[in-house]
Amino acid sequence: MRKAGIIRCQQTEDICPGTTDFKCAAAGKGSFTETGPVEIVGFVSCGGCPGKRAVMRAEELVARGAEVIALASCIKNGNPVGFPCPHAEVMKTAILKKVGEKVKFLDYTH
Repeated sequence: MRKAGIIRCQQTEDICPGTTDFKCAAAGKGSFTETGPVEIVGFVSCGGCPGKRAVMRAEELVARGAEVIALASCIKNGNPVGFPCPHAEVMKTAILKKVGEKVKFLDYTH
């Protein structure tokens, strides 16, 4: 089983505990159909707008064994608040530049 780290939106931490992210990861559903079931090694926030700590946190997730980095659906799809992160593509590009050759990257979780 591959290991994954999830980066979530800091703005949604107080309203979303990540339950669906964990369920999809464990079952290999949502974007995890690409990887099959994964073990979560870390669930961290982006560090707040504009995602200023996402790269550093992605690096730490990889250092702790993550073979997959996923942006939680709150970032890419705006779940559950209905407002996707306006910085999602910049975060994705920066993360891929830093750790992209080491991991599989997923744009969303569910």
